[in-house]
Amino acid sequence: MNRRNFIGLAGTFAAASLTPAWAHAVTAPKYKLGLQLYSLNAEMKKDPRSTLQQVASYGYQEVETYGFNHGGNKFYWNMEPAAFHELLQEFNLTSSSGHYDIDKFLLPGVTVDERKKYLDDCIKGAKALGQQYIVWPWLDPQLRNPESFRLLAQTLNEMGEQVKQAGLQLLYHNHNFEFVANNGKTGYDILLSQTDPGLVKLELDLYWAIRSGQDPQRLFALQPGRFVIWHIKDMDKNDPDLHAVVGDGSIDFTKILPYAKQAGLKHLFVEQGNNYVPSALECVAKSARFVKEKIFR
Repeated sequence: MNRRNFIGLAGTFAAASLTPAWAHAVTAPKYKLGLQLYSLNAEMKKDPRSTLQQVASYGYQEVETYGFNHGGNKFYWNMEPAAFHELLQEFNLTSSSGHYDIDKFLLPGVTVDERKKYLDDCIKGAKALGQQYIVWPWLDPQLRNPESFRLLAQTLNEMGEQVKQAGLQLLYHNHNFEFVANNGKTGYDILLSQTDPGLVKLELDLYWAIRSGQDPQRLFALQPGRFVIWHIKDMDKNDPDLHAVVGDGSIDFTKILPYAKQAGLKHLFVEQGNNYVPSALECVAKSARFVKEKIFR
């Protein structure tokens, strides 16, 4: 799909109408204002305490973690799970979801026993933070082919069962490569058809879905109730490869949010991974103001 088509699709969510877009703002059910902490990657690495204090001051109520270094018992930003949980509590933040490095276990040379052990560690960490969801966040470029997507679906079902037995839920997070067609079928098609909806739910990154030419409403209709988390990430109006502050870009989220019930939405997280003008902290602050004033009003 070419640049014009990408921008055109994004524009369908931003088209003007006689009724202001904000008139469609969602009032119920009420969602917590969430932030994917990767938006502040550099800041979290430098000073997680100060960063979380800032996040809370902007009005965010919950965060989604990323990464999980279980070497030396320093799991989250060089803190043990209990210590990181205490830090969240200090600023009245909760964490319902986390991206964990479980994607590496689809690579050659990794045993099932190693995968199960690491996933058990992730489950323990997630429970210590009060998280409900463990998210598969990524797929190595060498694995982006139909055969590997079928293997991924099988692996997700197996891991989903392990996570379910622990009382949590496994999710898969998309980028753009899942929507590349091979003989008329995409990797996402394979995942939707070959994973068990009871074991594997979905975290839909709206930016990547729209960037790939997808209509979120169509996806919700295909698998209603399965898209329990969304990433609210906006697209730069001039360059669709760049992100934008929520509300400044070309995606009108108020046209998508009315389908939250059909999707099964439980949580949403603001995210911005690049194009920080003037800074990442100021971007997430501005995004928070927009969501609170125009979407959560």
